[in-house]
Amino acid sequence: MSPRSGAMSATVEAALGLGGNLGDVREAMHEALASFAATPCVALVKTSSFYRTAPWGPIAQPPFLNIAVLIRTSLPPHRLLDLCLAIEAEHGRVRGERFGPRTLDIDILCYGDLVLADERLTLPHPRLAERAFVLVPLAEIAPDLVIGGRRVEDAAARLDRSGVEKLA
Repeated sequence: MSPRSGAMSATVEAALGLGGNLGDVREAMHEALASFAATPCVALVKTSSFYRTAPWGPIAQPPFLNIAVLIRTSLPPHRLLDLCLAIEAEHGRVRGERFGPRTLDIDILCYGDLVLADERLTLPHPRLAERAFVLVPLAEIAPDLVIGGRRVEDAAARLDRSGVEKLA
């Protein structure tokens, strides 16, 4: 971002999934969105409704709140990941047991058409096609987005949506 122009150079549209089930998750998500909006080189494009979703995985825990967000960014993918991890940490995220409860989880679902797999980041998100709690909110705001060769709306329609409830 040029300090004089205020405009981002070459940008990419990325999709993020936010979720959590500990503490005031709705407030944490609002604050996370404010953090993204306040970050140079990131612009919020669209945010889904809130969804209450059943927990994923083998651990008994409370339901989650989930949203999907589209952003435009000139940050490279690993710097965007660093930003997501920093925002999670600001909200008390502790990485404990896999699929366990959390205050805030932010996943990069896709970063333009980039396909990437390294020790830190896999894009598109490797389990995206299995997760109604991600695809249903994403389909609300980007039904025609194509990830992994499939429209988000079509991928969401193939999943069991039980346990995914749109909130007012």
